Amino acid sequence: MKNFFTSMLGTLAALWVFFVGGALVLAIIFVAIGAMGRKSSIAVTPGSYLVFDLAVNITDAPADSGGFSGDRNDVLQLRAVTRALRAAATDDRIAGVFITGSLEPSGYGAGFAALKEVREAIGACRAAGKPVVAYLDFARTRDLYLASAASDVVLDPYGEIFLPGLASEPMFFTGALEKFGIGVQVTRVGKYKSFVEPFTRKDMSPENRAQTQKLLDDMWTQIVRDITAARGIDPAALQKAVDERGLFAAEPARAAKLVDRLAYRDEILAELKLKTGRTGAKEAFKQITLADYAEMLPDGASKSRSGKKDRKIAVVYAEGDIVDGEGDAGEVGGDKFSRLLRKLRQDDSVKAIVLRVNSPGGSATAAEEIQRELRLARKVKPVVVSMGTVAASGGYWISAYGDRIYAEPATITGSIGVFGMFFNVQKLAGDLGLTFDVAKTGKFADSFTITRPKTDEELALSQQLVDWIYDQFITKVSEGRHLDRAVVEEIAQGRVWSGTEARKLGLVDEIGGLDAALKFAAQKADLRGNYRVDEYPESKDWTDVIADWLKGEKPGQAEGADVFSRLLAQIKEQVKTLGEFNDPRGVYARLPLEVMVK
Repeated sequence: MKNFFTSMLGTLAALWVFFVGGALVLAIIFVAIGAMGRKSSIAVTPGSYLVFDLAVNITDAPADSGGFSGDRNDVLQLRAVTRALRAAATDDRIAGVFITGSLEPSGYGAGFAALKEVREAIGACRAAGKPVVAYLDFARTRDLYLASAASDVVLDPYGEIFLPGLASEPMFFTGALEKFGIGVQVTRVGKYKSFVEPFTRKDMSPENRAQTQKLLDDMWTQIVRDITAARGIDPAALQKAVDERGLFAAEPARAAKLVDRLAYRDEILAELKLKTGRTGAKEAFKQITLADYAEMLPDGASKSRSGKKDRKIAVVYAEGDIVDGEGDAGEVGGDKFSRLLRKLRQDDSVKAIVLRVNSPGGSATAAEEIQRELRLARKVKPVVVSMGTVAASGGYWISAYGDRIYAEPATITGSIGVFGMFFNVQKLAGDLGLTFDVAKTGKFADSFTITRPKTDEELALSQQLVDWIYDQFITKVSEGRHLDRAVVEEIAQGRVWSGTEARKLGLVDEIGGLDAALKFAAQKADLRGNYRVDEYPESKDWTDVIADWLKGEKPGQAEGADVFSRLLAQIKEQVKTLGEFNDPRGVYARLPLEVMVK
C-alpha cells in the first residue's frame, strides 16, 4: 500500500510538471508570436488623434516588456513620451492629441521635473497648430500641471480638481524603536543632512524644516508659474483660490479658469468623432495610443533615429538608489554601472555619453566607483549630465564632473553631506531573555555587531571616516564644478536645493531637460547630420521578464489604495530603503528619506 501511494504521488507530480511545463512553453510561444504580430499590425489612420492616457507611471529609464502580463501599459518612458509628442507635431496623419486619465506616480517616476519635459512636448503640438484636448474627471496637481498645457481643458460636470499646494510629511520611527528596544547611533556631517532624523527625532529639526520649506516653495512657484502662464491666470489669484478651497468642484474650477469648459465624456467622444470624420459611426473616433505610436518611430522608443552605428550617443539611466554590487531592478549598482561605463568609454563608436540621473544617492563607495569611470570617460569623450526628478547626495556625487549639467526648475539636487547610522538590539534582546558573548582577536573585530551599542571609540572612528568622505565630496564638487572650496562648503552641509537655486549657486549649468542635454552632447562631440542614440541599461525583453516571473519577480504588482495599504506601503518603502544600505564601510551619501512631495 505504501508503494502504491508513493507511485501514485510520483505520477501526479510528473503529470503536474508536464502540464505546467507544457503550458509555460506554450505561453512563451504565444507571447512571442503575439508580440511580433502586434508590432506588425500597428498603423496610423490619416486624421487620427494621438491618445495620451495618463494612467501610467512615467519613468526615465525604458520600461521592460510585459512578459506574461501583456503590454506594460502601466509604465511609459519619459523619452518615448516626448519623442512621440514631438513626432506627432509634424506628422500629417495626426490631427490632434487627446489627453485623458490620471497619473499613477510610483518610486521616482512622474516627478514634476519629468512632467515639465512632457508639457514642453505638448507645447510642440500646439505650436504646430494641432488641437490638444485634455479631459479630466478627478485631477490632482500633477494631472492639472500636464493638462494645463492643452489648448482645450475640459472637466466632467461632476468632476473635481484637487489643487491644495505641496506638502512633505515625513514618518518618524523613533518612538516605535524605543518601544521595541532598538537603539540607534549616528555619525554625520552637515547640519541639514536629515536622513537620520526619522530614527533619532520625533519631529523635524529647525534646519530640516527650513530647507524643506524652501524646496517646496521653489517647486510650487514653478508649478504656479507654468499653470497660470498657460491658462492666462494671475498667479496671486490662483494662490488665493488654492488657499480658500484647495478642492475645486466643476463650476468653481471653471470660474477660476483652471478649465475651459464642462462636458460629459460621451460629448467629448462625439466631438472627436466629428473631427475625425466618423460621426454616426459605431466605430470609435480615429485614434492611436501614444504607446503604440512610440513603437512605430524609427528603431522604436529606445532609439533617436536609425543613424550610423559608428556615430552614437549613449544615454545611461542612473535611476534608483545607489547600492554596492550589481544592484536589483530599480537600483543603481556600483559594479554594474561602472562596468557599463567602462565598456562605453572603450567603444570608439560611442562619441558621447549622456548620464540621466534620477537618484537620491546611497552607498558612497558605489557612487565613487561610478564617478571614477565617468572621470575616465570624460578624458576621451564628452560626458553630459541630465538631472531628472531627483539628483541629490550620491546622485549629485556621480554628476559633479559632467562637462555640462542640466536640471529642471523642480529637480531636487544638492544634499552634499554624509552620514553613518547604526542600529542595535541590546535592550530588545534583553527583554526577550537573549544574551550574547564574544571572543575576538582584535579590539574592533566585533565593531559592526548589532547586539550592543558602539563604544565611544568606535563612534569616533566612524566619525573620522564620515568626515573624510565629506571632505572628499567637497573636494570633488569644487574640482568638478570649478568652484572655490569655501563656496562649496557654504552651500553643502547636506542641504537640498531646487534646480532653480542650484543653477544660481553653480551646482548646475543650465535649466533644461534630456533633449537639451542630448543636443549639447552632439555639438560637443561634433556630431552633425546622421547619428543614433542608444539607451542603457537596455530594457529587458519578454524572455528576460519570463525568467524574472519564474523567479517570483512579477512586474507591475500595485499596492492597495485603502488607508491601511497606503500606510503599510509607506513603511514598506522606507524599510526597503534601509535594506539597500549595503556600503561595506557603512557610510552613505543619500537624500533624506522624508523629502516626499505630495
